[in-house]
Amino acid sequence: MQRRHFLAAAAACVSAPTLAQSAKPKLKAVAIGHTGRGNFGHGLDSVWQRLPETDLVAVADGNEEGLQKAQQRLKVQRGFTDYRQMLDEIRPDIVAVCPRHADQHHDMVLASIQSGARGIYVEKPFVRTPAEADSLIAVAKEHGAKIAIAHRNRYHPTLPVIRQMIADGSIGRLLEIRGRGKSDHRGGVEDLWVLGSHVLNLMHYLAGPPESCSASLMQNDRLATASDVREGAEGLGKMAGNALHARYQMHGGVTATFDSIANDGTQNAGFGLRLIGSRGTIAIHVDKNTLAYLLPGNPFETPTEPRGWIPISSAGSGKPEPISNLTQMVEHHGYPARDLLDAIAEDRDPLCSAAEGAMTVEMICAALESHRQNGAVVSFPLKHRDNPLGRYQSN
Repeated sequence: MQRRHFLAAAAACVSAPTLAQSAKPKLKAVAIGHTGRGNFGHGLDSVWQRLPETDLVAVADGNEEGLQKAQQRLKVQRGFTDYRQMLDEIRPDIVAVCPRHADQHHDMVLASIQSGARGIYVEKPFVRTPAEADSLIAVAKEHGAKIAIAHRNRYHPTLPVIRQMIADGSIGRLLEIRGRGKSDHRGGVEDLWVLGSHVLNLMHYLAGPPESCSASLMQNDRLATASDVREGAEGLGKMAGNALHARYQMHGGVTATFDSIANDGTQNAGFGLRLIGSRGTIAIHVDKNTLAYLLPGNPFETPTEPRGWIPISSAGSGKPEPISNLTQMVEHHGYPARDLLDAIAEDRDPLCSAAEGAMTVEMICAALESHRQNGAVVSFPLKHRDNPLGRYQSN
């Protein structure tokens, strides 16, 4: 999406409906959450109340107390403890699959597609395995449904500016991308899934698809073994270790790395990416405002004069941000919701489509597969489409 489309989307999401819009029946939207098992994400449900084309008509939550609170919070009359019943009765146009626990995503998205939904907006990470992603992509194609993944930074209007800066040589030759998670108590595989998925998704957007991966999982400074494999939090499947180091060879020769070490002392400051070019560096701070900064100059030279980081806005490096409600549109899912509606109307893929969400999941599983093979380089697409740590003991 070009910058002018982002500007139009920003205006459309907060303005009153036009006469043409008001003449059309609103699209029916519903939200699926699960109190105590991922809840309702970060605003994936309420965004549909702010769009002039959509009407949030029902909500589902398997927890009765949580359902009542959700209905009160969202001011929705109809509530269901069984999301399948809700989908069957409402036959919605739009479904927000909100729980953070990824083990619920596949079945919820599948049921949404089968109910006839035209668009599904699902919390990240998309699903737990490449196999689950393969399944949903095939069914969505069969039914003509659009799936958008809630990697909300992927819809940020500054990202196309950064990609253009790379293309036009503003930082010279792109040499490498360095990514990190938050490296808090979740350091390692959990950080890779929950927060690193944002980082890997942006790597893919900025450098093209990965071609291979090699990685190591660590447990207290030693290589993790089969005895370290455990059931992960948030329904993410098997995990091991409290640190992770992964290296991806991206299309076009760029090397990208992702590192996460539990409680590394950086106070979450590393969460994001550094794009290292021969004549400059771009820092992308995930979920921050401002999103990105440019540091001009050869990154490997010791500077003899002070150099400062220059903010990058949707208008360009060093230019004021022209979109007054940009933070709200990114943080509260305005851009992705608007893009999903446009994708339905234009019969195109959403900016962060099921295919992109699937690649993020495959990049995660590739790191686990490489470690299972003692750090061997594994190629994309992965031969095995499961969570590799589930096969760890058979190695």
